[in-house]
Amino acid sequence: QQTTDHGYVSLIIPAYNEESGIGKSLARIMNFFASEPYASEVIIVDDGSQDRTVELIRECYGNDRGVRIYQQPRNLGKGEAVKQGMLLGSGEYLFFSDADLSVPIEMLRLFLTHLENGCDVTIGSRQKSGATIEVHQPLYREIMGKIYTKLSNWILDLPIADFTCGFKGFRRRAARELFSRQQLKNWSFDAEILYLAQLKGYLVREIPVRWRNDERTKVKLWRDVVGSFFGLIQIRFNALMRRYQ
Repeated sequence: QQTTDHGYVSLIIPAYNEESGIGKSLARIMNFFASEPYASEVIIVDDGSQDRTVELIRECYGNDRGVRIYQQPRNLGKGEAVKQGMLLGSGEYLFFSDADLSVPIEMLRLFLTHLENGCDVTIGSRQKSGATIEVHQPLYREIMGKIYTKLSNWILDLPIADFTCGFKGFRRRAARELFSRQQLKNWSFDAEILYLAQLKGYLVREIPVRWRNDERTKVKLWRDVVGSFFGLIQIRFNALMRRYQ
């Protein structure tokens, strides 16, 4: 499974003020990749953290060629962080994961198998049959999530059960095309990428995941819900204005 200098798998982790948990997550990720048969790289995109996130990563992994850090000039949003990481990644297959590993890194094996066997885009789903929620979000967040999904299905005409699960994988060609066309920097980027995938005719598969909520989530509920709703309108508008051509 070894390939060219590209390596085989790139894992992108957007990080914003993650000093309390990033060390533990990275240790688990590096242990996982050490047991896999292919070349891999981890790219942490720091989204303008104001704590010791970057220093901590440098202290632990500064000499590790398999770990790269990219720093955004300021806090630009999760969507922009993921986009930059995806365009920097050199793997044949590119994944992104939340820094808290809400979806265990070990699930990457299953996603990779689907990508190797003809899928272009694989997305984690907490709603599909077979998914396991080990720690639930507070009820109001789950309800808001369901409303957002319904709105996304309706406004974007996409038959997807879970837009915002923070674990997704892409074939290199799909990642390049989709993320280079991405316009939105905020939480709406997931829906935008999936809308683009449909627009470009890529094969998307939803994969049931194990998932646990992390109380330290960075989502500011009302601000991000309102922003995400307007994001869906913006996606439709961008398509109308032919900005995704």
